[in-house]
Amino acid sequence: MPQREPLSAERVVDAALAVADRDGIAGLSMRSVGRELGVEAMSLYHHVAGKDALVGAVVERVVGEIGRPALDVPWREAVAGRCRDVRAMLRAHPWSLGLLESRRAPGPALLLHHEAMLECLRRGGFSVVDAAHAFSVLDAYVYGFALTEQHLPFEPGEGADAMVEELALPRDAFPRLAEMVDELVLGRAYDYGDEFEWGLALVLDGLEARLAR
Repeated sequence: MPQREPLSAERVVDAALAVADRDGIAGLSMRSVGRELGVEAMSLYHHVAGKDALVGAVVERVVGEIGRPALDVPWREAVAGRCRDVRAMLRAHPWSLGLLESRRAPGPALLLHHEAMLECLRRGGFSVVDAAHAFSVLDAYVYGFALTEQHLPFEPGEGADAMVEELALPRDAFPRLAEMVDELVLGRAYDYGDEFEWGLALVLDGLEARLAR
């Protein structure tokens, strides 16, 4: 009979991440992680202090998927890459959106990520105040975009034609919406995700202009 792999903190976090990705953060508990591992929930307490510590460890794990902004390239390039990484992580782990910045005692991975982001902006020439403003507006954009993506009434890559046809917008009442649909959606491979780069460039243009002043 093959010997069961012994429990470890890493295995517990692996299982917790699998549960969260499958069932959402509401489905994450010591009991559900125990079931995932095929053990009693009580045995997990030898490796994590409790559910709150487990959630913190899972958040730290997904933060590790975000590349820290490089310090050997121009700030705009580094920040853009980091924003794309954050969006990719949020798409892979939708449950994490409300947890990244909500914990009163963030772990070292998140703090080091924040430190690297501020270092990148400061090296790029931003003052302390403007670096804080820039960090805030970038996260507001990325998190807001990710939230919208998560709640679209159609799946990524599915296209919006069917939804538009169901709406049957009367052109006399909604002329601007109708022209936008004609121009961007109907008969075209419209993907809302394509808007991300356009919006990110707009935010970065604004920060660049601010820095130039």
